[in-house]
Amino acid sequence: MDPLFCMLVMLLWSYFSVVFTDPGRVPLNWRPKICKNIGDDDSYDDQRIRYCRKCNQFKPPRCHHCSSCGRCILKMDHHCIWVVNCVGALNYKYFLLFLFYTLLETALVTVSLFPYVKAFFSDEDVFVSLTTLAVSFIAFGELLRCNICNSFIAVTQHKHSYLIYNFYYFMHAAFNLVFVLSILGFLIMHVSLVATNTTTTEAIKTSTTPKWHYNLGWRKNYEQIFGNDKRYWLIPAYSEEDLRQMTALHGLEYPIDPDLEALQQS
Repeated sequence: MDPLFCMLVMLLWSYFSVVFTDPGRVPLNWRPKICKNIGDDDSYDDQRIRYCRKCNQFKPPRCHHCSSCGRCILKMDHHCIWVVNCVGALNYKYFLLFLFYTLLETALVTVSLFPYVKAFFSDEDVFVSLTTLAVSFIAFGELLRCNICNSFIAVTQHKHSYLIYNFYYFMHAAFNLVFVLSILGFLIMHVSLVATNTTTTEAIKTSTTPKWHYNLGWRKNYEQIFGNDKRYWLIPAYSEEDLRQMTALHGLEYPIDPDLEALQQS
């Protein structure tokens, strides 16, 4: 099977998983197990129980109110306009996989266009791959932005049609390369956040915190997002065993660094 097609399938699967999966809703009448002092909306002290005055309910650890969604989101990372949804505890893995497969798909398309870039500078005629043409159109919505039939007729009837083809693919490759670098930077940022078990919201509001208490080490941090079952790491799904055993996947409870926990109890 064509790798471009496989990447496109995984990209779309991950994308729709992010879009249609609820990022995490606070259960009705949820209350903390140990009621201590009530903190305000911006409190990040685990020794204080936070209360959302907009939703009129207690907030679980790492939960934040999203003004766009109008409700509290479990382990909210950010509200993403590209998926028309919040990215939170229950769909963060799917969002990371969406970025990953978008990067791979775009990189593969860009690499497949290199012969046309070379031909553009050498005035060579290069065979147009139907797979590359179709996938590149689908991936970037060209079918919706141009009249493909009229363009195809105009190009094929031109005596220097191969030059027009090469120029189109040269521009396509240039835009793809810029897009690849943008997605790569965004993905690296999120991978670094996962490595320290930090969300985008937490990274902004706790930048001065000397030791982040949810940082369990990079391996456990990644497992907390992707699950313990390695067979499911690259697909937007979790095994039933992980869903049953890992409380962090439900967004209400998160283990903290044992050393810090012992220090707090001493």
